[in-house]
Amino acid sequence: MEHLEQKQKIMIMLAIMSAMLFAALNQTIVGTALPTIISEIGGIEYYSWIFTIFMLTSSVTAILVGKLSDMYGRKPFILLGIGVFTLGSFLNGLSETIFHLIAYRGIQGFGAGMIMSTSFTAVGDLFSPRERGRWQGLMGATFGLASVFGPTLGGWIVDNADWHWVFWVFLPFGVLAFLMILKLFPSQKATEKQKVDYLGSIMLTLTIVPLLLAFTWGGNQFEWVSLPILSLFAGAILALIIFIIVEKRAENPVLPLQLFKSSIFTLSNVIGFILGAGMFGAIMYMPFFIQGVIGTSPTVSGFVMMPMTLSMVTASAIGGQLITKTGKYKINAIVGLLTMGAGMVSLSNMSPETTNFMAVINMIIVGLGLGLSFPVFTLTVQNAVQHKFLGVATAATQLFRQIGGTVGVAIMGTVMNSAMTSKMEEQFAAVDDSKLAQATANPEVAQAFEMLQNPQNIMNTEKLAEVQNALPAELQGMFSQIIAMVREALSYALTNVFFIGAIVLFTGFVLTFFLKEIPLRQSNKDESVTEESSPQGN
Repeated sequence: MEHLEQKQKIMIMLAIMSAMLFAALNQTIVGTALPTIISEIGGIEYYSWIFTIFMLTSSVTAILVGKLSDMYGRKPFILLGIGVFTLGSFLNGLSETIFHLIAYRGIQGFGAGMIMSTSFTAVGDLFSPRERGRWQGLMGATFGLASVFGPTLGGWIVDNADWHWVFWVFLPFGVLAFLMILKLFPSQKATEKQKVDYLGSIMLTLTIVPLLLAFTWGGNQFEWVSLPILSLFAGAILALIIFIIVEKRAENPVLPLQLFKSSIFTLSNVIGFILGAGMFGAIMYMPFFIQGVIGTSPTVSGFVMMPMTLSMVTASAIGGQLITKTGKYKINAIVGLLTMGAGMVSLSNMSPETTNFMAVINMIIVGLGLGLSFPVFTLTVQNAVQHKFLGVATAATQLFRQIGGTVGVAIMGTVMNSAMTSKMEEQFAAVDDSKLAQATANPEVAQAFEMLQNPQNIMNTEKLAEVQNALPAELQGMFSQIIAMVREALSYALTNVFFIGAIVLFTGFVLTFFLKEIPLRQSNKDESVTEESSPQGN
């Protein structure tokens, strides 16, 4: 598609970014609306499955579609992805039970996996690696914008309209994106008829799904050393071994193992895994600190988090432009990971006395580093593989980043819970036992204290005030003291989480120095891929 005129390419990219914005907004808008939705349809015990099912279906679909799009072209799959995602969005709005919502979110996940996989790969079809930097940066900025406006809009809709419109408000954008892709995106001839690697696809799915479930459930629904978690890990390892054996013999493997012979491909995905862990760790646990430790209201918390996203959007767009202009990408990755790691160190030095202003400054630093480094590793992979592997290689980078995020959040969550428990035990040991025993003898007080054991409840300042006001006047002082102790314990736990995130990111920073920087190709022709950068060359 490099032969197209620049104006045509820009119109196609606008269509692709419209499709991505449609998918990303649908994701970010849901988070703030879900508590209201669950309060109406019930099923709080299955709450986590709303996110888990989407993660599973989108992750598996992305990697499988990556290979299929190399064989049959991107257009059929991005159109199918938009269609399936739009259908899932419409059905979500019709949900009457939690099980409907989970099933329809799964459908959305299938569509999202197709959209994300083919969108980033289509950039590689349209532009040479040297030109891709600016577009990869703009696509990263698209995600950032969705993160800024989605939550705010989701909150506004549930406060002022029926919650069903959370899923329906962007449906016209989905239809528009579909029509734009249909009209503007050129069709590609399918490659020579090749066998689809069904067995490899099944074994890859049986590797990914148990692995993601184990890290999602570990430390939450089940203990890490419980039979269900150990069984999931064992199943994932067994499926991986069979997958490797199958792929070595496959005529047209779903994930060619020869790609891993390229040090650039392998190292880029390892660093992408690390970046995913750091990125999701910051995004997931900062609201706990802002609301749970500082005591900021959920509404204001959204505005406190916004500068991090805006700094990420800015850095992503500028960084992409610099890559295209200079042809250098390694410096972006090094500076980005160093900056993000430094930001995480700043986060680890926060305390209950930290102001919202200082939290914003620290998060801006994290956002700048994330924006600089995020687009780089998709570009390095695309530049290092032959064009016939573009789809599957791009999908692999997304998969490793997703798994990194899942693993990072799981490990950081375990660290947070463990650190918070030990700190609270230490603090309660110093409290006058007679006063505490007298206070907790009251059933209402005992119930209130039990509520404080869950960090989620500490984030709800209105609920805390309501519970405290309902207590006898002589016990309200004790309750305030306990809240302060819990906030301090949560602060201690979260600073541990951020410090571990910093160590992880600095590991990625060091690894980046070992990443070979080869010239960004001026063409998509396979003959321009050097022996050093081809899968066979390392």
